[in-house]
Amino acid sequence: MPRELYVEPLQADTFAPYGDVIEDRVDSEAMNDARFARFDELCSVDTDGEVSVAIARCEQASRLPYEIHLLERHPLGSQAFVPLDGQQFVVVVAPAGEPPPAESLRAYLSNGRQGVNYARGTWHMPLIGLASGQRFLVVDRGAVDGNCEEHLLTDPVILNVPK
Repeated sequence: MPRELYVEPLQADTFAPYGDVIEDRVDSEAMNDARFARFDELCSVDTDGEVSVAIARCEQASRLPYEIHLLERHPLGSQAFVPLDGQQFVVVVAPAGEPPPAESLRAYLSNGRQGVNYARGTWHMPLIGLASGQRFLVVDRGAVDGNCEEHLLTDPVILNVPK
């Protein structure tokens, strides 16, 4: 019987071991004649090499329950995903280090206004979009050579919502 993993709300304190939650905060600075509030230092871009900024679009939405077979990590830099369309998405993470056992996985549901920045080396499931067409701003290392390691789980894990 596969292990079940339930999503929980994405919160900065519970996600901190894996990276940063990117969202507006109470503290901000005024900019452009105070017509805008600017929220600085939302995450730390940590990379060996040049930083790449891209947009990724979900071509095929994922549905829960979802069977997880694979995790990946990026040893040469952090990797950030910020939703552009206000739609929820799921992140699955495990601690950096040796390939993780299924019991160490955690799953989080973004409210659609929160992004994530995976810390360098954090194991994670590839991006899980819940709506076709949803777009993400991606900030990571420019050259991908040698910056993606994959780990196949011994037994699949079923990602689901709490009952």
